[in-house]
Amino acid sequence: MDNEFVKVPEKDKTLSPGKLFYNWFAANIGIMGFVYGAIIVSYHLSFWQSVTAALIGALTFAIPGWVAMIGQREGVTTFKMSRATFGTHGNKIPNFMAWLNMVGWLAVNVITGTLLFSAMLETIHVPQTGFTKFICLVVFAGLVFLSGIFKEDTLAKIQTWLSWIFGGLTLVMLIMFLMNANWGEAFAMKPGSWVTGWLPAVAFIAAGSSISWSMAAADWGAYVHPNTKPSATFWNTTLGAATPLFILMAGGVLLSTISPSLASASDPYQVMYGAIPGWFGFLYFLVAAGGIIPQCLVSFRSARINLSTIGIEVSQKTSLILHAVIIILISIYVLFISGDFLSNFELFLNFLGICLASWVAIFLVDSVIYRKNGYDVKLMEPNSSVHYNWPGIIFWIIATIFGFLFTSNAAYRGPFAHGIFENNSSLAVFVSGIAAIIVMFIKSSDKQED
Repeated sequence: MDNEFVKVPEKDKTLSPGKLFYNWFAANIGIMGFVYGAIIVSYHLSFWQSVTAALIGALTFAIPGWVAMIGQREGVTTFKMSRATFGTHGNKIPNFMAWLNMVGWLAVNVITGTLLFSAMLETIHVPQTGFTKFICLVVFAGLVFLSGIFKEDTLAKIQTWLSWIFGGLTLVMLIMFLMNANWGEAFAMKPGSWVTGWLPAVAFIAAGSSISWSMAAADWGAYVHPNTKPSATFWNTTLGAATPLFILMAGGVLLSTISPSLASASDPYQVMYGAIPGWFGFLYFLVAAGGIIPQCLVSFRSARINLSTIGIEVSQKTSLILHAVIIILISIYVLFISGDFLSNFELFLNFLGICLASWVAIFLVDSVIYRKNGYDVKLMEPNSSVHYNWPGIIFWIIATIFGFLFTSNAAYRGPFAHGIFENNSSLAVFVSGIAAIIVMFIKSSDKQED
């Protein structure tokens, strides 16, 4: 999209609520949902506590649903609207972080998809060599980058088909897990703490799914047909993502009774592979690799939109090539040079998650308090006279700092990361968001903007 235009042209608003639903359904059908379910159990929760944590965690997709609804109302993509909250120049900082986050997780998914594709070939006795792994990278990444030439309506149709194909195959795999699950052991799991176990589990799910996807929500909502009810955009975004994620996480809770090591495994896909019949191996890896592609399509599209919103104005072809080169180089480095890089890279992306949680909280509160009658288009134009909206910027920095104060992971520990925050960086994401909400409401009580 040309950065000179703020609103999406009416002729491009072709997405129906159904297409929106399948877009988000496809993006969350990946079998990593099973791993999320096993991780929930690792918080020492009972079966019903685990299931309710999965349900509430999945329903936090109401946050992207809300952002998508605002995007439809305004006909503007996510970080163009964010200019009104932070100013055209001030917005470039969270915008750049969102771009890094999208490109980073896209690279992680391409790497994972390549490894799964290579493992799939091994099940039919194709040896895993450096050459075959490189071919797998080219093929898998090529499928993702090919999506860059399609318009939103075509991408939505592709996501619909991917939902049916990989959704059906994943359902078959879920049935296998349910048939082999130790139901007695599942119902015998002892209850854990709602504060130190259940709440961090919900925070983990939200941090790893809905909050990360919030920055892409209006990028799709803005393309919804203008006659669509806003509530339809909200519910189809929310439930399109939450439904498959919840079902898969619930299955993962039961899968943990078959493979207790799943939550802590360095290669969870291989652990799940051991829990299925050998004859299903090829299809299993096909589902695992294919299920990652829809996530890549959403990330890739939003990364390109974010790049143009930052102010880097290049043609669609140049943007496509630039992102492809960056992601391929990261993938080659991880796959063929330094296998230890990926864990550190994911830690860096988790830090970005704290910054983006405070961003989305400020964005939504700002929309509720100051944009009830809609956004001023002049504030969203790249040449807007409001370069810095200092209250929004300062409150975002304060909220982000609060998040880091409570962060605890392998690379960093904040001074307040004790008790339920110890070794649980996901809760710091919640702290960051809550701090943003509090400071915004304190500010609004002192002075109202126009």
